[in-house]
Amino acid sequence: MVDHARRSIERGSRSFALASKLFDPVTRERAWLLYAWCRACDDLADGQDMGHGMRAVADPQAAVAAIRERTVLALAGRETGDPAFDGFEVVARECAIPAALADDLIQGFALDADGWRPRGEADLYRSCYHVAGSVGVMMALVMGVASDDTATLDRACDLGSAFQLANIARDISEDDAAGRCYLPVEWLVEMDIPPGQHMKPPYRPRLTVLARRLAKTAEAYEASARVGAGALPFRSAWAVLAAAGIYGDIARTVAARGDHAWDHRVVVGKRAKLAWVARAAVQALRPAPQSARAGLWTRPSNSL
Repeated sequence: MVDHARRSIERGSRSFALASKLFDPVTRERAWLLYAWCRACDDLADGQDMGHGMRAVADPQAAVAAIRERTVLALAGRETGDPAFDGFEVVARECAIPAALADDLIQGFALDADGWRPRGEADLYRSCYHVAGSVGVMMALVMGVASDDTATLDRACDLGSAFQLANIARDISEDDAAGRCYLPVEWLVEMDIPPGQHMKPPYRPRLTVLARRLAKTAEAYEASARVGAGALPFRSAWAVLAAAGIYGDIARTVAARGDHAWDHRVVVGKRAKLAWVARAAVQALRPAPQSARAGLWTRPSNSL
């Protein structure tokens, strides 16, 4: 299962694969197992292969039902025949990941299956929690954060939300091609962009305004997560800060490219990633910055 999980993260995300190498061996393997389950769920929901080649799923509700069924079986200690789900049972048992958190992630896939779209900012942040913030909380448990350490878990959730906001900004064009849009309806109305027209050339400057808004919000959540990293052991903080910097560069690059942000997919080059690895090591050795979470959306209190 561990070998399958390692191959999964290496194929599915070079950024996360690089950051995971900074963990201590036990945490690293557990992180791989968690990633492999998330990747398998995402692929089933989106008709992808290791995060690539998204295509329409004939029956999205059935795909979500399959994800839920396999996850329930795995958490009950029954073999599913799928190493990603069987591996999740191992990490969930060893790290006391509650079934409610797994269900929170699955609810994110259910939103997509139902064709859901965010109306306002609160809806946007709620969806970010379901598809990424919940994973951040699970990763914190994998790194040894206590289940009653609400402050640190909130910061871990913030990092997942920062990642998802960066993804949304980067993938606006790809999502549009797949018939999806994660920009709040109220934002599009504010910018006077007609429904379904946001990728049309006449509206590109207005879309750029919204993408930069996403990037700025992602930066606020990233900053909050950096505070939380101070509660982690050195190697875990190193990995988290490296991932935060690498993914933060995605949002920052989208903002910097302006109207040309979607001409080519934004990627962070190997040299920039290695620079973040070095920078994160220094940051992890320093006292963590302190700041309040004022104004940031907070995960549901019943998620644990």
